[in-house]
This record gives sequence, structure tokens and C-alpha cells, in this order.
Amino acid sequence: MTQESYRHPIAPPPWRVQEWGEEAARRQYTGSETDQHIAAEAAQWGADVELKACCDWLHWQNLATHQDLIPSLRAARRPKPPSLKEQALALVEQHEDGWRPSPKDWDTIRRALEQLPDNE
Repeated sequence: MTQESYRHPIAPPPWRVQEWGEEAARRQYTGSETDQHIAAEAAQWGADVELKACCDWLHWQNLATHQDLIPSLRAARRPKPPSLKEQALALVEQHEDGWRPSPKDWDTIRRALEQLPDNE
């Protein structure tokens, strides 16, 4: 195996990276936003692969004797993502003078506002 052909077992396959690039294009991300999106997706993908390997190892080593061990491990290592409201508030709280929200930021804020009830 040559150095060029070696791919670390936790690295995503090229077709998956291409999908993430296409998704970034559909979301109209620009240069650094595209890079950040692909990096975040790759990190999540690698972490998911590693978590699955850990759960499989526990199972095959008969260390998962308590029926809730693997589901508890998964829940602890994959907490729920922040709600749309929490995401929008974080964007507003981290603003700086002259802040120009990106289209993605505006989309998050708009979707959070749309979920608010109309009080008439």
C-alpha cells in the first residue's frame, strides 16, 4: 500500500465528502462556510464511526451486561443539538458592532421567529 492510497479507517470516503460539498452548494455557502460545513460533517461522521466501534466492542467483549449501558453511552455521547430558539439566541448574543449575518444566520433567525405564536 502506497502512502497516497492509504486512507485512515475513520476518514470519510470521497463520495461522502462530495455529497457534503454538494449540500453546501445547495445551501449557497461561500468559501469558508463550505469548508466549515465539510469539516463539521467529517468530524461528526468520524465521531459516529468511533462511537459505533466502541459500542460494538463493548457488546463483543460482553462488557455491556447492563441492558442500558450502550443506549446510555450513546445518549451521553450524542446529546440533543441546540433547539432552533437556542441557535438563534446564540447568533444574536455573539453579534459585534457592524455584524452582517450570513444567509445561513438569517435563515436560522427567520425559522426561529416563524415558530413563535401570533398573539392577536
